Amino acid sequence: MSQFFQIHPENPQARLIKQAVEIIRSGGVVVYPTDSSYAVGCHIGDKSAVERIRRLRQLDDKHNFTLVCSDLSQLGLFAKVDTGAFRLLKAHTPGPYTFILNATREVPRMLMHPKRRTIGLRVPSHPIAMALLEQLGEPLMSVSLIMPGDAEPLSDPYEMRQVLEHHVDLIIDGGFGGLEASTVINLAGDEPEVIRVGCGDPAPFAAQA
Repeated sequence: MSQFFQIHPENPQARLIKQAVEIIRSGGVVVYPTDSSYAVGCHIGDKSAVERIRRLRQLDDKHNFTLVCSDLSQLGLFAKVDTGAFRLLKAHTPGPYTFILNATREVPRMLMHPKRRTIGLRVPSHPIAMALLEQLGEPLMSVSLIMPGDAEPLSDPYEMRQVLEHHVDLIIDGGFGGLEASTVINLAGDEPEVIRVGCGDPAPFAAQA
């Protein structure tokens, strides 16, 4: 049975954020809001938690997880960022974008794309997500909360509670979430490539390609 925290979307209660991070650190799977849609996340490199998320979302081992980072300097530990990519990242983070970049050795192998050695990274601007990341002190491994067979992410925390209460350890209710996942931009190639259009405007990256 999962826990259910109601956390203020603009002024997150420090006590509840601390409790949520303790659950993450002890191997828990957590549903939390971002500036695009709700996401489901766990401690970086926690194999059993990753497998639980894969089963929940019915993902194969080729699906890229995203490392949700607190800022660009943290992102730089896990991705190789050249000057051109850095300029784009600086202009569009924090925000509702996921960037595919070449991974550094800091990234656990099970999180990388098996053939391309790439990883998805993002810096969200949602106060609850930022508070969790600040308290945790490292990225959250995450995927969008899109259930098998659904085209859109779950957005109603009470529906999440009904669907997920036996599958995750914590659901954070930060109000209704967005109905679109983040926009995915591949920066691992020669030119920026828009992989998925979500709630972030893809136009600046299409212009760069």
